[in-house]
Amino acid sequence: MTALVLALLLWRQAPSNTPSPRQWRMLLLAGLLVGVQSLCVYSSVARLPVALALLAFNTFPIFAGLWAWLLYRQKPARTLLLAMPVLLAGLALALDVMGAASGLGARAQWQQIGAGLAFALAAAASFGLVLILTQHEVAGVDARLRTATTMALACGVALALVSAQGSWQLPQSDTGWLGLILLTVLYGTGITVLLAVLPRLGVVGNSPILNIEPVVALMLAWLLLGQTIAPIQIAGGLIVVATVMALGLRKR
Repeated sequence: MTALVLALLLWRQAPSNTPSPRQWRMLLLAGLLVGVQSLCVYSSVARLPVALALLAFNTFPIFAGLWAWLLYRQKPARTLLLAMPVLLAGLALALDVMGAASGLGARAQWQQIGAGLAFALAAAASFGLVLILTQHEVAGVDARLRTATTMALACGVALALVSAQGSWQLPQSDTGWLGLILLTVLYGTGITVLLAVLPRLGVVGNSPILNIEPVVALMLAWLLLGQTIAPIQIAGGLIVVATVMALGLRKR
């Protein structure tokens, strides 16, 4: 639905420029990566509390910095490098990797969170690469065209997976349909703004600002789903957020 709405906007208002063949290839690659990222995020959320899954996913600035260095020899800012160990330490507390808060012990805790964490990190790696490709390869392409192409390819990945599983699982209640509609509107708005604005700000230096997402998710998961986490895990999340805020407010 997001791809369809953006396609209608493009039909009514033609984009200001036409992508080059290389840009088309990069747009297609980015769309496939977003499809993989979406699959991994939802798989992680199905296995971990929402806030923890998103907190792990929001390590994508680390991956963005690594991709920028590997692909474009762009060295990360020194402040970002210094902040990353603190961010990871906060993430370790939030995920309770040693099993202290849960009382399960490290081995049992990893058996419980391992698959969800792996999906979240795979999503982070995919999304970090999408952001780097967007900034370096297709930043000059109309944001609506970038997002419409990305959403269409991600839709193709989803449809392929649904076909492979052999059946649709549509909502069975009015509440389910309302949730699906709101997901479409909110995600479509958010991803469009993200892909339009972030390349202008600079991906590697500013993408950590988006780590505020797990805090909002924690509040909403508590209010709407009744999900709670231990105080030490909340402290870990606050460390991550404080680190992110320090990065966002640092002097240029």
